[in-house]
Amino acid sequence: MIEIIKSGLYSTIQDLGRFGYENYGVPISGSMDQLSSVLSNKLLGNNDNDAVMEITMTGPILKFLEETKICITGADISPSINDNSIDINRVYQINKGDVLKFGKLKYGLRSYLSVSGGFLAGKIMNSRSMHSSITKSNKIINGENLKIKKLKNIITKRTIIKVNYLEHFKNNIIEVFKGPEFDKLTTKQKQVLLNKTFTISNNNDRMAYQLKESFKNQLDPIITSLVMQGTVQLTKSGKIIILMRDSQTCGGYPRILQLSKKSINKLSQKHMGNRIKFKLIDL
Repeated sequence: MIEIIKSGLYSTIQDLGRFGYENYGVPISGSMDQLSSVLSNKLLGNNDNDAVMEITMTGPILKFLEETKICITGADISPSINDNSIDINRVYQINKGDVLKFGKLKYGLRSYLSVSGGFLAGKIMNSRSMHSSITKSNKIINGENLKIKKLKNIITKRTIIKVNYLEHFKNNIIEVFKGPEFDKLTTKQKQVLLNKTFTISNNNDRMAYQLKESFKNQLDPIITSLVMQGTVQLTKSGKIIILMRDSQTCGGYPRILQLSKKSINKLSQKHMGNRIKFKLIDL
């Protein structure tokens, strides 16, 4: 068990998502940065889909009520065990009574904490991912206890790994494919879309990222159609909205671009004021 002394800004339990229920309007959800969440599990020898804690910007304070092993990947939010600084991308032995804290955000936005065997939040529709319309709570709360697996018979396969942070955290190029309505844009609109540098607005969360700059839009709304994680929508007023992991399953705005899986992971580590550029790639 892990006691939540302080929950942090927005900490949730996530696996790789809730698949097969989109026709019922159920979002897939899952870890925002799945490169980092999978890496955290791999370092511990867990399965890729084992549930992790996704930590956003400001970390929680966690007290471990039993032994386990942990690994933290993604954003560096200055983690420490019993007030002793620890590294990200490295496995640590945790003893009963140890306290994990986080401090200053050094880079990125979302950090991933894995424990040996994964977090044992209840499964709903074959997933442990928290979502407000599906699970009892959409984030962890102060004072609750989280179940984890017993440490025995769990083998750590790797203890440390290097990640290309320049590419994943600092590079501002977001690779995209053409969306279904891309070719309805004028040549000039396409040039602006693919050459302009855009700024992430304060309207960004697990559902969608909205860009600050407006984009001239003369497209008519479409009949409500399928959308997916990474779909880039253009609103009637010219706002660009990028759907993220908790996105709805259909929408009526033109779908002008589609982020690659790599780009969804990369964008999830950006925050308000960060700047991005779209780069069109082939399927």
